[in-house]
Amino acid sequence: MDDLRRAGRSAAGLAADHLAAVPGGPVWRAVPDADRAWLTEQQLPASGRPLADLLHEIRDHVLPYPMGNGHPRFFGWVNSPPSPAGVLVAPLAAAMNPSCAGGEHAGVLLERTAVRWLAELVGYPHPPGAGLLTSGASMATVIALATARQRVFRQQGLDVRESGLYGQRPLAIYLSAEGHSCLRKAAELLGLGSRHLRTVPVDDAFRMDTAALRRLITADKEAGVRPFFVAASAGTVNTGAVDPLEEVAEIAREHGLWFHIDGAYGAFGILADEADPGYAGLGLADSLVLDPHKWLGVPVDCGCVLFRDPAGARDTFSLVPPYLRDDGSDELGWFAEYGPEQTRPFRALRVWATIAHLGHEGVGRLVRRGTELARTLAAMVDAADDFELLAPAVTSVVAFRFRGRSAAPDPSRAEALNERIPAAVQHRGRAFLTGTRLAGTAALRACILHPDTTEADLAVLLHEIRLAAAEITASETPAPGTTS
Repeated sequence: MDDLRRAGRSAAGLAADHLAAVPGGPVWRAVPDADRAWLTEQQLPASGRPLADLLHEIRDHVLPYPMGNGHPRFFGWVNSPPSPAGVLVAPLAAAMNPSCAGGEHAGVLLERTAVRWLAELVGYPHPPGAGLLTSGASMATVIALATARQRVFRQQGLDVRESGLYGQRPLAIYLSAEGHSCLRKAAELLGLGSRHLRTVPVDDAFRMDTAALRRLITADKEAGVRPFFVAASAGTVNTGAVDPLEEVAEIAREHGLWFHIDGAYGAFGILADEADPGYAGLGLADSLVLDPHKWLGVPVDCGCVLFRDPAGARDTFSLVPPYLRDDGSDELGWFAEYGPEQTRPFRALRVWATIAHLGHEGVGRLVRRGTELARTLAAMVDAADDFELLAPAVTSVVAFRFRGRSAAPDPSRAEALNERIPAAVQHRGRAFLTGTRLAGTAALRACILHPDTTEADLAVLLHEIRLAAAEITASETPAPGTTS
């Protein structure tokens, strides 16, 4: 234990030093060949090394090459910096190392509170037991879709767990064109098939077109396909758009569909001062997915699925082998009865610590800061003659394009340039953003989640995009006296 105590102090100092140095270093940098070889080509050691030596190797070969999401000028994907409280308690959860499948111990009991707090933050109704922490939104979506699948067959007097899907009438799933790909993966995994996944068009603000949704449902009914599940977004990854949740909920009620909301990234946007009015229907969903490891900064991995009724998930997943019976747990049973994981890590400690450290007010400030900066960046883009805003900034994502200052830009040239800009900006190291496609064209997107990002950082981002575009253009321009 003395070695662990000494190494633990060193590890804590190493973590603190790393986090303190991140803002002054590059956002991202490529891994040199020597360190790449160390990371990927090590031989299995014949004998072990002291803990102190491991820390030295991590310091020299691992910490210098982060993904970049700890930096205030990281605007890529939907990845936040780690919350200080989450970093602090992660080793303690590892030291306890429980399986949070169930039973009477702190990890299980604290998860009840962590899940309830998440539901309270976004105003979602939460009967006891109606939610659990997951590895992320992808697994949470699998759990929600499996629960909806079980319900629709129960309504027909069938238990799909026993009978499977053999010979059953096709079931249709409805997802916005801007919806997340995890639902397609879940449909394929659960045997529902992507063939019956309907893509609902979006409006000019990239929100689900509810009139189109109605038409698709009607067409499926006429074709003998049973509509059963509609997924709306409370903050898409491409633009941060919030679908008209109340309207989607009404359509779901009319046709007996399971109403699911993907709020993995954006559901916490309901706490912003000028929250999108579409959030008004959030509490109407049969299931809601959240990712504490996104906007809240809980260290990865940590997702959450919430249900209006806990009985459905338990009916879908409960399978208690003899060696786990009579354990003395309460009437809610084990968490393992509500999802596919049996051995489950102690995720709740990181969630609890992050929210307890921030408080409701602190979470609200974090969200408001992100949405305010997004509106600021959108205004900067709108005011510039070489950028074009592509969608309203309703959460903390800004989607835009670089168009240059040409009076008549070549569309194909602009397309190619916007496709190449993200990688060029990343390699320059002073900012990090990613690209996507909107309405069939290349787009740039910046997601603002770091609590220490400033307006000056936004100006650096736009400047870096301009410099990257200039470098790309220069690299493609033939030198004087040469031919292309």
